[in-house]
Amino acid sequence: MPTRSTGRTRLVRSARARSRKGLLPQPRTEQAALTTATAPVDGSGEVSIKLLVTLALLCAIGPFAVDMYLPTFPDLATDLSTSASRVQLTLTTFMLGMAAGQLVLGPLSDRLGRRRLLLLGTAVTFLAGVVCTLTPSIGVLIVARLVQGVAGAAGVVIGRAVVADLATGRAAARAFSTLGVIGGVAPVVAPLLGGLVAGHGGWRGIFGVTALAALVMVVAAYFLVPETLPRERRHAGGVREVASTARRVLSRRGYVGYVGTLVLVFGTVFSYVSASPFVLQNVVGLSAGTYSLVFALNAVGIAVGGAVTTRMLRRYGPAQILTAGVLIQVTCAAGLFTTVLAFDAWTPAVLVLLWFNVFSVGLVFGNATALAADEVRFASGMGSALQGALQFTVGALVSPVVGLAGEHSAVPMVTMMLGCSGLAAVVLFTVARPASRRRAAAAAVED
Repeated sequence: MPTRSTGRTRLVRSARARSRKGLLPQPRTEQAALTTATAPVDGSGEVSIKLLVTLALLCAIGPFAVDMYLPTFPDLATDLSTSASRVQLTLTTFMLGMAAGQLVLGPLSDRLGRRRLLLLGTAVTFLAGVVCTLTPSIGVLIVARLVQGVAGAAGVVIGRAVVADLATGRAAARAFSTLGVIGGVAPVVAPLLGGLVAGHGGWRGIFGVTALAALVMVVAAYFLVPETLPRERRHAGGVREVASTARRVLSRRGYVGYVGTLVLVFGTVFSYVSASPFVLQNVVGLSAGTYSLVFALNAVGIAVGGAVTTRMLRRYGPAQILTAGVLIQVTCAAGLFTTVLAFDAWTPAVLVLLWFNVFSVGLVFGNATALAADEVRFASGMGSALQGALQFTVGALVSPVVGLAGEHSAVPMVTMMLGCSGLAAVVLFTVARPASRRRAAAAAVED
């Protein structure tokens, strides 16, 4: 007859096997409280396609508002009789607003519910967009962009929280992959669309389009997004309770590890997005038209990565796919670094390596988000808020760094890409995965 310790050892081994596949059980102390939250609207364990598309578009409003008007910066400065630095401030304040908005609205949705805040935030995004369109001065535009960033954060942070309320495991990974693809493609495609709109309506036309999109999403959210957080699972209390919840979330090493991995991967992509206009045209030697084509093809790479993730989830767990994505990104970043320093930015190698580097993001975003959400399902809004705030903070920090050596050097870009992707791998293997395995083993022993 097997001993008690032998049976426990088997349980631990079984838990570790499930952890390697990305199937991480919840601790017993939290599992019962999650029953209503993890039951989706249609009862299938999957987020309905209509709801998922709506949430994806809500998440895209913010990123599109970040980059869509970039091609019109010179015209904006001329029309409002202002300096380039003050025009740049409209982008900085929006990104800071997005970071701060997620930190406020995520925890607030844990207390008040998802639906009302989502509708209110999207409606304010529309109104701020109207002010941006009609602005008489750069000062008004800067303030309106700050408000637009704070309000626009609702779609991003609450959209992720809604998915976390409704789905777990592979279903959540599939849903987050879709949201991640939209979030990853948006900052790449937005300048291209902005250039098309600017040709007909200028920078005011671009703000008008984003305002109209927000209005459409208010209507869509009203009819298609249900309340997903039952009253019995909402958090009571004020600032002290929010701070306590934040401490609980940040005490989960698995959450910190997966979010750290995702944020560093985001830093790699933002390094590329920020520096690529100068690197690909001034260093590699692409024409403006060819650069736009390469930019679009790389955007397709993220979508392809998301589609591959969806298919791979039929056989592999989120943790396995995440690991593959991080390793691909590190390998490509190392190849880019070597190509730039040793082979004078040989064009074919640079283009191929950049495509696969961006492709890997589609393997990372959804799976890392799903695994992080599973770690803190007791506070999905707070978990989503901290993740989003860190993403936008890293994006704001990376942009100026990759331009330190001027417009004719690719070294800062490839160095930042290698540094961020290398750190992502370190965090994944030394923090996220070990913490998840320990939690799974402890849960198995409890059972």
